[in-house]
Amino acid sequence: MKTKWYFINSGPSRPSYNMALDEALLEFHSKGEIPPVIRFYEWNPATLSIGYFQSAEKAIDLNAVRSQNLGFVRRPTGGRAVLHDSELTYSIIVTESYPNMPVTVTEAYRVLSEGLLLGFQNLGLNAYFSVPDSEEKLTDLKKPKSAVCFDAPSWYELVVEGKKVAGSAQTRQKGVILQHGAILLDLDEDKLLSVFKFSSEEAKEKMRLELPEKAVAINRLTDRRITIPQCIEAFKKGFEDSLNIDLVHYELTDEQKQYVKHLEESKYMTDEWNYRK
Repeated sequence: MKTKWYFINSGPSRPSYNMALDEALLEFHSKGEIPPVIRFYEWNPATLSIGYFQSAEKAIDLNAVRSQNLGFVRRPTGGRAVLHDSELTYSIIVTESYPNMPVTVTEAYRVLSEGLLLGFQNLGLNAYFSVPDSEEKLTDLKKPKSAVCFDAPSWYELVVEGKKVAGSAQTRQKGVILQHGAILLDLDEDKLLSVFKFSSEEAKEKMRLELPEKAVAINRLTDRRITIPQCIEAFKKGFEDSLNIDLVHYELTDEQKQYVKHLEESKYMTDEWNYRK
């Protein structure tokens, strides 16, 4: 018998709703109201999300965010700023005490990311996990250098067609793991670079040159155009196979919807949360 997890495909939603729903699902799961959940979603409008610990003022050109009508939100997870544009975002919500769930963040990240690995393979791409192979890389892992999320290599980095593809972040609250990340379909380098502050034009150019190696979009790796529905199918199956689960479609109850709305309005829509120092 496979364990049943809930599956939610929210489609394109506003940034504050996306973060509120992730947090609410963590809350419902921590209280035992729902089983573990995998959720897929998109962003409308395209949105810059910053990590829990980041300073918006320091890292981000907020005028550029506003002038391009991009959404802006602070995530409950760490990591650095991510531009969510042409992508499928996933989140996984599961208790730390789930059978065979590793205790360390790194190991759990690898277990939960196995579904991504299989998802890429389901799309016909060559995917594998890379473990740091030198002292230098090990050192690099411990000190991220820039505000752009895709810039630092991470443990058990997922490598697809020789390049890093998905930036994922994790938080643990109330005994529950929330891991979410981006599956990039396309990447607009100019738009991405426009929203960050750089110390100099040279620093910006250096990042521009490095980006294609670091933040790789699926549609640059293959001759076919891969669509969001194809990704949903490939990665849903990937998670089912890797975690040995059945994903069952779930709709929130009216009471749960109210809770998400309250959380969105009282937290993720507020300047106190999004722009705090």
